[in-house]
Amino acid sequence: MQKDNSGSSIPSPRAMQKDHSVNAPSTPRIRNRRRSNEVPPEVSKSNGNHLLVYDQNKYRSMWIRAYSTVWMIGSFIFIIYLGHLYIWAMVVVIQIFMARELFSLLRRAHEDRHLPGFRLLNWHFFFTAMLFVYGRILSQHLVNTVTSDKFFYKLVSGLIKYQMVICYFLYIAGFMWFILTLKKKMYKYQFGQYAWTHMILIVVFTQSSFTVANIFEGIFWFLLPASLIVINDIAAYIFGFFFGKTPLIKLSPKKTWEGFIGASVATMISAFVLANILGRFQWLTCPRKDLSTGWLQCDPGPLFKPESYALQGWVPQWFPWKELQVLPVQWHALCLSLFASIIAPFGGFFASGFKRAFKVKDFGDSIPGHGGITDRMDCQMVMAVFAYIYHQSFVVPQSYSVEMILDQILRNLTFEEQRALYIKLGQIFQERHFEPY
Repeated sequence: MQKDNSGSSIPSPRAMQKDHSVNAPSTPRIRNRRRSNEVPPEVSKSNGNHLLVYDQNKYRSMWIRAYSTVWMIGSFIFIIYLGHLYIWAMVVVIQIFMARELFSLLRRAHEDRHLPGFRLLNWHFFFTAMLFVYGRILSQHLVNTVTSDKFFYKLVSGLIKYQMVICYFLYIAGFMWFILTLKKKMYKYQFGQYAWTHMILIVVFTQSSFTVANIFEGIFWFLLPASLIVINDIAAYIFGFFFGKTPLIKLSPKKTWEGFIGASVATMISAFVLANILGRFQWLTCPRKDLSTGWLQCDPGPLFKPESYALQGWVPQWFPWKELQVLPVQWHALCLSLFASIIAPFGGFFASGFKRAFKVKDFGDSIPGHGGITDRMDCQMVMAVFAYIYHQSFVVPQSYSVEMILDQILRNLTFEEQRALYIKLGQIFQERHFEPY
């Protein structure tokens, strides 16, 4: 306290501040809970300054990552052995996990408590999109599966005919559901979630539709591109683990030029060898025309028939092999490996930037040492689209063949139309046979 000239006491600034703090209404402290996968500022900063080669805990994280990788590869090989239908089921499960992780990325618990059933709407749109995409891709495969049964053939043909209408009205039902659940003061959050849901559907189902198309064109065209991404990822981790000292890109501080270049070389070599091994199994190279699970046998085609190349003049006299057998598909595998090692990693860089924008370390924690399912699928999404486009552009013959025309007839004509075509062709052949020359 201070006194003025009149002797009255004047409170000091410190006392006034203390009194004001006592009389002011107390406001509760808000504690922001950090999610388990959010990046702490200090960790994020340290990761930006230290590469994997200098990480103190790198061996522990390497063993956790290796253990999870072995389990994933073993499960993947078992599903490949089971066949096309089970691989498709695996893709559907991966889609569900990816959608779950991405839906949770912008979820706010406080707002969701005031919007009962709003999360259910997201899954309504998800399964509607699934019905539309797979109905378009696998409709003829389903018809070919039930052709022998007349009742199921008519039932499935009718569902396929009206599949687009069914999906449209399912979407309209979801749209009306969304409009009816709009609440005052929550419009911005709800419309943001609506837009986010549609973006997730585009990202997830665009790549998965190409993936499923690759599977039924022949497991080879699914397995080889997916394996190249896995090989590139493992090789980049190993080369960066032991030799990485030069940072590659700021979005992924632990990525190095040594890992990138080493992985590119390893991926190209692996692609050439792996294509030769996989291309010798008809179970992997034959396309599947229906949804059955039986073993396949077919003419592998010229791409999977070995060609011999003489090595005389290229190798010394003591070298035991004088010629080299190469499958033509191995040259296509080299092109796929170039994309897998140079372009596809940018899918991972995009995901890294996306996670930094939302201040999370991983999309989820379902795979120890790897993060979530989406963290493993970032490069696979880019690769699946390219593999399908490459296959359709450079592998599938552009000229019409008997097999291609027959396939179109079976895909697009009903059983009655096919029978009418058969009768018409028989009449044409008879007329031509008896026609005088």
